[in-house]
Amino acid sequence: MKMIMLAFRNFKSSVRIYMALIISLAFTIAVYFNFQNMIYSNMFASLGDHNKEFTDMIIQTVSVVLICFSFFFIWYSTNIFLTKQKREFGIYIFMGLTNQNIAKLYIVETISICIVSLVLGILSGMAVMWLFQMIVLAISDIAIDVTFQFRFEPVIITVIVFMCMYLFFVGKGYWNILRSSVLNMISAVRQNEYVKQKRLVLVGKSVLGIGVLGIGYYLAVKGSGMEVMGNILAATILVIVGVYLLFGGLLPFVFQALAQNKAFLYQKERCLWVNQVVFRMKKNYRTYAMVCVLVLCSVTALATGLAMKNRYDNMIHFEHTYTFQFLTNQTDVGAQAEQLLKKVDAIACQSSIPVLMLEENISVLAYSNVKELAKQTGMEFSLREPTENEVIEIQNMILVSFYTQQNYGKVTIYGKEYQKIDETMVPYLGNLQRIMNFYIVSDTEYQRLCTISQEIFTYNYKLEHAECFEAAREALSVIPTGSGEEGNFTARVAKDPNDKNDEWIKIFFPLCFFMFLVFIFASVSVMFMKLSNDAFEERERYLVMRKLGFAEKTLEKSISKELGTAYILPFIVMVISAYFSVHALERVMHENFFTIYWISITVVLAFFFVFYRLSVSVYSKNIDIDKY
Repeated sequence: MKMIMLAFRNFKSSVRIYMALIISLAFTIAVYFNFQNMIYSNMFASLGDHNKEFTDMIIQTVSVVLICFSFFFIWYSTNIFLTKQKREFGIYIFMGLTNQNIAKLYIVETISICIVSLVLGILSGMAVMWLFQMIVLAISDIAIDVTFQFRFEPVIITVIVFMCMYLFFVGKGYWNILRSSVLNMISAVRQNEYVKQKRLVLVGKSVLGIGVLGIGYYLAVKGSGMEVMGNILAATILVIVGVYLLFGGLLPFVFQALAQNKAFLYQKERCLWVNQVVFRMKKNYRTYAMVCVLVLCSVTALATGLAMKNRYDNMIHFEHTYTFQFLTNQTDVGAQAEQLLKKVDAIACQSSIPVLMLEENISVLAYSNVKELAKQTGMEFSLREPTENEVIEIQNMILVSFYTQQNYGKVTIYGKEYQKIDETMVPYLGNLQRIMNFYIVSDTEYQRLCTISQEIFTYNYKLEHAECFEAAREALSVIPTGSGEEGNFTARVAKDPNDKNDEWIKIFFPLCFFMFLVFIFASVSVMFMKLSNDAFEERERYLVMRKLGFAEKTLEKSISKELGTAYILPFIVMVISAYFSVHALERVMHENFFTIYWISITVVLAFFFVFYRLSVSVYSKNIDIDKY
């Protein structure tokens, strides 16, 4: 009983220190619980089997990513907790406790943190269950009714997953304590502190880190074919390794050089905080690297969510460019369709363009005709006119394309070889671009090809009101489709404005948004917890400086700059790395995400600034600077 009371007393005294960790874990657990609840509550069933199947698959995939992240996060946090406690455990040995007793003490304390985090996470997840679903639906803009449904499956799964992870690391810590000596326990807190590293070793780590990062960045943006997934995986691993080498080599090298530069060091309290950064760099560089990687994950998650939302909006615009389209060799079909549609609803947009069907699923358009169509519909047009031996490809818009290598090679059409000079996803021909391959040729080349193939026409219409679709389709049924007498034919393509087959794509953004929150809270809580722990070890140093006559404002400035450096170093490396990760998204989705990149960076900067100010306040309080 005394051991249990001692364990709980230690836990109570450490709660304030590890509150950031507990809150971050609880938030992660709450998000995971609500992900599982969305699956088991069948909240997306009303969207249809197609959308529900894809939505559940996406949520489960994100849940697996969340579990992998939680595994490494708990691993890191339990290591910090064990290192912090080992010195105290060494004192307990002198008081007569055995390693087995101390190991049991560690188990009780660690399990207490686990249980508190798990209970807080599940209870808070249950408390905001309805709000969580409302936020997901509001962000994703999915229109379904939300009903409160509580099921035990999400609770059981969440408890099993996180308890298994925690018990694994508790067992690992238990074994570590059993094998530790008294000397190792007493010196555990100090054993990683600064020992001047050889310049040659730091230079080697720096060169290797920059090289590995450079290769990772190159693979992230390299144009690729079917090997793109392998390149992305290799780039991810190389960037993580490169970040650790950078923080373990280049940054210590730079700060050691600054500490030896007297002209720089003896200005504006730099001798206080620069030396302190150097002193702790060897011990803390892994924390800085981990925070950098976590923040990079958060930016990538947020950028992916924003990119998916942007792409979905563009796909919807693409698909619904026209409500009805006719492909025919009869010139009177256009006027007949227009007359029938106007009896049902107003026509918001219409266009027509002649086409040459030279081969199966391959058609060509005249440059001036496409330019005129763009003018009629108000679409973007910035293409230069090709020469007689050049073509421009009009592509279909898809969600992602893992074939990122631009292929401006040769195209063979009706026996003639053309050089492809450009490509566009502007929906000049709407959903016909999903069915056929279109190429733009010069006007003179188009006239030459007219002597080879018969010219047909496309007539395109977009209704003003979506609710008139069924009535309009019924009205157009009087126009016969298919092949008729004397080689006449008419084909019709209709796109229901109320079609919701791609609603599942909308779920990407809210899920990525919550993953962003999990990653960013984890990163700032790790940094906050580490700096708070460092403060307790710095009390004596600040007490000595106070007795030597350093003013309180001078010490406060030193603390602000030291902690500011701890936050800004991972941020700078993250900003550079995030540029390449977002650029990789650009290549996969064939769009410009420059604005998305800066939005993500700004959001992360705001989080860092808030927790930086909070860290300065808590750090000053932990060293009792006001009491000196």
